[in-house]
Amino acid sequence: MPNDTLGLGKGDAERTNSMTSRDSLLRMWPFGLWLMAFYAIWLLIVIAGDHWQTVQSHWPIALAMSFGSYIAGSTPMGGGSIGFPVLVLFFELPGSLGRNFGLAVQSIGMVSASIYIFSARRPLDRGLMRPALLGTLVGTPLGAAFVAPFVPDLWVKLTFAVVWCSFGIMHLMKLNELVNAKGESERWRAWDRPIGLAIGVTGGVVSSITGVGIDMIVYAILVLLYRADLKISIPTSVVLMAFASVVGIASNVVLSRIHPGLYPMDPEVFANWLAAAPVVALGAPFGAIVVNLISRKPTLILVSTLCILQFVWTIVQEQVSGLALLGAVAAVLTVNAGFHLLYHWGRGESAIGEPLAEALQPAVVEIGGEET
Repeated sequence: MPNDTLGLGKGDAERTNSMTSRDSLLRMWPFGLWLMAFYAIWLLIVIAGDHWQTVQSHWPIALAMSFGSYIAGSTPMGGGSIGFPVLVLFFELPGSLGRNFGLAVQSIGMVSASIYIFSARRPLDRGLMRPALLGTLVGTPLGAAFVAPFVPDLWVKLTFAVVWCSFGIMHLMKLNELVNAKGESERWRAWDRPIGLAIGVTGGVVSSITGVGIDMIVYAILVLLYRADLKISIPTSVVLMAFASVVGIASNVVLSRIHPGLYPMDPEVFANWLAAAPVVALGAPFGAIVVNLISRKPTLILVSTLCILQFVWTIVQEQVSGLALLGAVAAVLTVNAGFHLLYHWGRGESAIGEPLAEALQPAVVEIGGEET
């Protein structure tokens, strides 16, 4: 009798696991439909336009984005964080081209990862994300129209270098604490709307200049101020960057049609996109899958180190010296001071360790009673 009971228990468990797996697969139909539609349209573009030679001749960017798209799906860094330095620093192309390519390629890769995230029902901070999406819809086109065209090419490169170097330093300093965080603090929840709008507007403008940035901003707010689990922070940053990329590249295309002299769209953007898009459509969601199966620590250490090295590379290659060099270093220190302030506010402290507001009481929310 005990053996029979045990046998029934195993059978029930197997049937339950089978049903769970089947339900999980059924939930993924939007992701499967998206991939079929994208590859069909991409193939139609290549065949109808006879672009096979273009795809073949731009294989280096496709190779680079195989790594970049994995980073985009598994970290809070968009694929443009790899595409931008490869095109601008390695191939010595203009910063505006790197920016537009970053937005264009992320509009496929990070959208693909976002569809996977929604289909797989990954946890998101929707309270912060909704107002941030609204702010992005305002900030990104405004930045594309009134800021990005007037920023000198060197400043574009330095802005990118400063933002990601600061991000890398913050990660290396707080890595253990960030990786081990659970749930999410409710301390700042009443401020979701103004904080989210500020993230969207500010991040939208930064992304319109460099092609990335809003993902880092929302991620920093979540992990430092909201003390959020990485399994909440990273998917939220991916979705927001995907939206900013679509809005950004659409804004730039429209502006280039209205005033091509002021808002140029280099043909190489499309050529590089055509080669990289089929890679990132699978690479970014692959990163989103893998990040839930392995430790995030090695990937974050690697990417954070690369972020710091690209800052040094930019300074050396662009021969930045004098006041420009001092300004770049000061900017890195200033951004990290901001991160440090957010970290103390997230703990309910001011920068000198005193309570920030007695009325704000910390509360940790566990999602589903376990790390998700």
